[in-house]
Amino acid sequence: MGKLSRCTIAEYIRLEETAVDKHEYRDGEILSMSGGSPRHSLVISNFIGKTWSVLKGKPCRVYESNLRVRVARSMLYTYPDASIVCGPLQYDANDTSQTTIINPKVIVEVLSPGSETYDRGDKFDRYRMIDSLEEYILIRQSQPSVHTFLRQPEGNWSFAWFDGLEAILKIRSIGIDLPLSDIYSGVEFDLAV
Repeated sequence: MGKLSRCTIAEYIRLEETAVDKHEYRDGEILSMSGGSPRHSLVISNFIGKTWSVLKGKPCRVYESNLRVRVARSMLYTYPDASIVCGPLQYDANDTSQTTIINPKVIVEVLSPGSETYDRGDKFDRYRMIDSLEEYILIRQSQPSVHTFLRQPEGNWSFAWFDGLEAILKIRSIGIDLPLSDIYSGVEFDLAV
């Protein structure tokens, strides 16, 4: 991510309405978001496609990265790789165009070498401030491995991992299972990994 400038939330939302590329708003700064690799794109497309088919006819919906999420208590507007919302979308009051939500139940990020530290660290710290968020999913693109964090009733987060193409990802907050073989379908892994 490259830093562009400092501005208010209103200025950011106005600029983002006509922007060609996506930008994250963090602590008053606009940061350009880098594009993903073909592998990143295939992994998230597979995840969204499989999740959509499993959720079809249920009250939850999966959304791709064009749906912006606001972390209200943490000056963050960002575009997760995928988010799952159960029930009606709740929109950010600052965004009259209704392109920003505040109520994801599940957030998914596909890890890349440039984003992994941020996705696991500061970004997760901020995501945990979203009252509706129950599960955070990190998908590695370099090998078949998915890590999930589930909010417990007392507020702590439990960790689970699913490794190998034979594993079944359990999205515990919405009660669905996804085979890693489907998430990684068509993905070619580096032999050195």
